[in-house]
Amino acid sequence: MSKNKKTKSSKGKDSFARIKSIILSIFSENPGKGYSIKQIARKAQVKKKDELKQVSNFIYELELQGQIKEISDGTYTGIASMNAITGIVDHVSSRFAYVRIGEEQPDIYIKSKDLGAAVDGDTVTVSVFRTKHGEHPEGKVLEVLKRGRSRYVGRIEVSKNYAFVVPDYRKMHQDFFVYPENIGGAKTNDKVVVDVVAWGGPDKSPEAKVVSILGKAGENEAEIHSIMAEFGLPFEFQPQVLADAKKIDEGITKEEIKKRKDFRAITTFTIDPEDAKDFDDALSIRKLENGNYEIGVHIADVTHYVQEKTALEEEAFDRATSVYLVDRTIPMLPERLSNELCSLRPKEDKLTFAAVFEMNHQAQIVTEWFGRTIIHSDRRFTYEEAQTVLETKQGDFTEELLLLNDYAHKLRKERFKKGAVNFETTEVKFKLDEKGKPLAVIPKIRKDAHKLIEEFMLLANKRVATFVYSMRKGEDKNTFVYRTHDHPDPEKIQTFATFAKQFGHALEVEEKSISKSLNSLMDEIEGKPEQNVLQSLAVRAMAKAKYTTAAKGHFGLAFDHYSHFTSPIRRYPDMMVHRLLQHYLDGKSSVDQVEFEKKCLHSSEREKRAADAERASIKYKQVEFMASAEKRDYEGIISGVTEWGLYVEIIETKCEGMIRMADMDDDYYEFDERNYCIVGRRNHKRFTLGDKLMVRVKKTDIDKRLIDLVFADTQLSVNKLPSAKKYSDDTDDLDFPDSLSNRKKIK
Repeated sequence: MSKNKKTKSSKGKDSFARIKSIILSIFSENPGKGYSIKQIARKAQVKKKDELKQVSNFIYELELQGQIKEISDGTYTGIASMNAITGIVDHVSSRFAYVRIGEEQPDIYIKSKDLGAAVDGDTVTVSVFRTKHGEHPEGKVLEVLKRGRSRYVGRIEVSKNYAFVVPDYRKMHQDFFVYPENIGGAKTNDKVVVDVVAWGGPDKSPEAKVVSILGKAGENEAEIHSIMAEFGLPFEFQPQVLADAKKIDEGITKEEIKKRKDFRAITTFTIDPEDAKDFDDALSIRKLENGNYEIGVHIADVTHYVQEKTALEEEAFDRATSVYLVDRTIPMLPERLSNELCSLRPKEDKLTFAAVFEMNHQAQIVTEWFGRTIIHSDRRFTYEEAQTVLETKQGDFTEELLLLNDYAHKLRKERFKKGAVNFETTEVKFKLDEKGKPLAVIPKIRKDAHKLIEEFMLLANKRVATFVYSMRKGEDKNTFVYRTHDHPDPEKIQTFATFAKQFGHALEVEEKSISKSLNSLMDEIEGKPEQNVLQSLAVRAMAKAKYTTAAKGHFGLAFDHYSHFTSPIRRYPDMMVHRLLQHYLDGKSSVDQVEFEKKCLHSSEREKRAADAERASIKYKQVEFMASAEKRDYEGIISGVTEWGLYVEIIETKCEGMIRMADMDDDYYEFDERNYCIVGRRNHKRFTLGDKLMVRVKKTDIDKRLIDLVFADTQLSVNKLPSAKKYSDDTDDLDFPDSLSNRKKIK
């Protein structure tokens, strides 16, 4: 009898050893997959209660041993499949997301159901499956390491026992659930700011609490405040910052004047936009006895007033840049400084930091000097006023303006000769009524007056950077803040060249020829319908400029060294440059590189935030304008192609909308990722970047800042427009690299 019991026990052990082996195989052979205990038991063919309990205990043991891990949805996955693949979620569609893991590696495709509780912007760990989605590896989020944000803006919908907030942020694809006690007095259709109190998942809405009511959705003030809140922009200055600004003495002492070169008797003027209030740069000019000209670039001496380790300094660093929304400026510095003390207003003595050049008639620098100055501006020009003088050769300081313009042309010609790239992207501004409603979209036009100022600012920035770089010989250079721009990625340039070829334009992609070829292309497309699309894509194909202590060059400007010296009222890096320049002029040793690199990184991040917010405000006004625009057909050009539709830029208004695949109902269209186009399965019609279409507005969504378009006449648009080309694999061998295979890469 004891022998029988032993045999039965052995059989039980053997049976469970088999089950353990199966369980281990489940995890090792299915990397990235998550399994519940019931699923594991089913796969191991476990049915008895005692075996099911053993499975549960074994799972617990494996977790304690670190061989498996419970993930966010309550399932378990093998640790072997979790080799610390970390990235940031880019939730581009309600159906799927990508996780960016590095510039040199392809993004990981994640189905929305495999995101768990992760949302756009979160830092996550990801396991990768053996399968792929097109050119992308496919995976599943295992854990959220860091939340990208916990505050959102949206429109609230209030019911009797609960409320929902529909987020403005288009990459947030879930509404927020709000309990009655967390509604905070908001009414249906209010724009509100909410804080997340509990994160949800693919099938459960996150919970939130209303922390601020911005106003009624659709009203200008509420919508602009929504954008400010969405990007974390400050609404006002802290009382201590304003108090510090108010305390600053505006008087200029004799002692201070003695420390500076006095330019008050020399002809000096500013040239700025008509609506500008902060004038941070001025030009002085005088003829020297030897026939050369002395030209001074005088910049507001902000760091004279904003001292280190003060509330003003901390606030300037935190903001890092002024932000220019369509109807307002969010300044880096309080108005007391930006519009009064530091602003180089006419007929007032002002403290400045200058780069002064003796230049011959070929606009070549003979000598240069850097240091603190005092000026007295004789005249405040708007760009329009200065342009009138240049065109009519009549008005105040005609001789000086004409000479400066001549020198600017020579400086510009020399830049391009050395390889600078002429990027003239089209920007728009809005004519607004008293309530902020857009009445017209107006392209900004840059003329000689703008380019005159630009050239001398570029000259000062370049020479300041070169001066500091050259102060010490050898490798041991002074730490400095540079503005750098890397050479473009060859793959992106090749892709752009392929795009340009579709319009009939050739582009040389060899590194030594890129600049010259790009400039030729920009000249070719000027005034043509494809100009804006190709200019925008050319900029996107370039590397991003950034602030760094690394003494690298600037590809776009063709400068060996470049910095930002000329706008300290609105850019913190310029304040750093002023301080460092004076530090080295005083003969002091190099500063801590690590500290300043951190400040550069912060400044670059704040610059991106500002640019994103500015684009969002422009998009909002474009959507608002098209919502009330005349209901008629518009000519458009395809500016982006994705698996969910066509992005189309309306040529007349420069507004971009989308023709959704679901609205292309004459055939079943598919996204050809390899050839970057949309193709009809039956009729083989092909739509690709740059095609011209006639469209009309179907609907607008101000909350999401989206414009939905449809073909003006589907039959005409699909079948008769010359640009809607027949598609054949035999005749089209364009191969677009994966780096541009989805809209998020080029938008």
